[in-house]
Amino acid sequence: MANSPGRTSRILACVLVALGAFLLTCAALLPTYTKSHALKTPLDLEVTIVANGKGSVLDVASLASGTAHVDKDVPLTVQRFVTVEDPSNADIMTVQSGQTLRRGDKSGDAAVVNALVDRVTVDRKTSMPTNDPVGTIQTQPGRPGIPVERHGLQYKWPFDVEKKTYPYFDVTARTTNPIDFVDQTEINGMKVYKFHQVVPVTDLSKTAPGSDNLVSLPAKNWGLPGDAPVTMHRYYTDDRTMWVDPVTGTIIKSTDHMTQYFGRNPEERALTVLDMNVSFNEATIEYQINQAKDGQDKISLYTRILPLVALIVGLIALIGGVILGLRSVKQRGVSMKKQAPAGSGDPAFDNAETQVIDYGKGGPAGQDWGEANTEVFPAADQHEHGSHEKGTDEGPANRD
Repeated sequence: MANSPGRTSRILACVLVALGAFLLTCAALLPTYTKSHALKTPLDLEVTIVANGKGSVLDVASLASGTAHVDKDVPLTVQRFVTVEDPSNADIMTVQSGQTLRRGDKSGDAAVVNALVDRVTVDRKTSMPTNDPVGTIQTQPGRPGIPVERHGLQYKWPFDVEKKTYPYFDVTARTTNPIDFVDQTEINGMKVYKFHQVVPVTDLSKTAPGSDNLVSLPAKNWGLPGDAPVTMHRYYTDDRTMWVDPVTGTIIKSTDHMTQYFGRNPEERALTVLDMNVSFNEATIEYQINQAKDGQDKISLYTRILPLVALIVGLIALIGGVILGLRSVKQRGVSMKKQAPAGSGDPAFDNAETQVIDYGKGGPAGQDWGEANTEVFPAADQHEHGSHEKGTDEGPANRD
């Protein structure tokens, strides 16, 4: 049998109240739950970073020939192609970065000043290296990368960047040094945090052992008097500034003043190897801004918009359910009152007086009627049915 309108209303009210309570619970829990899932670097990361500038570059061929020459005001381009490789999962990701420094006044292999492939496994939330597995740096084509443990940020900041000092790993020096918060500013309308780092002068022959970081040549090749062999160390330093989106940790812009030189000690700059100033180009800055905005939108959706929608819809459902439930109860009371019996509908019967006949113990056939129920009959007209006493005397005796 079909449900009555009142029953349907009560069921709908219960459903709305339950739905409202559920949505309000979701609204309270969603920011915490979704934030832990939304604040992770995506695994489909594939980014090309380009930085342009100018600088002085040693002509390595001239050094070997004995007439060392440094080319000045050379157009330079740093290109970094970043992808995600295995092992990667819900908690970690392995970032591979192929980086080249090319000079614009030459072509082919002669244009390549240096190149490397860096691999590091990081936590997807904090962006800090896990060292499990230990990252590698490959500088020689066809040779495996050298394991290098690290303890600082590189390609991305953590989510919810703070105005503080962070550890930052320099892939050239292969050392971790502090990078300090400077101030808050804007780049193309986006709020960013500015960080600054100076990598102290580092002996690359100790941190990155290789044939080109510790070189022995006749003194005259170094521009020194005599023919006795002189061993030079390659030293490196970098003055780095970065602008970071504080919400997603995306690096919006970076500038580097990088210097490399040969010397017998850190104070002796016998021969410049590289002295350059480079900065992200405009196309890279715009791309990074768009990446950061996409990340911000995703975080906002899961931590603000969805909980707010759940809160509003939940309140509407809860209030609607309560109102519908109260209305249903009220309507049910009115309906029951209307259905209560008010009489037979016959005025003559409804207005008639009633009489009670009690047989007592003198009932017919000697039966004990003392405990019998009394019967209530309508009082009849005496002219039609006789006197009350006659009805009392004759009625029971004539019944079958």
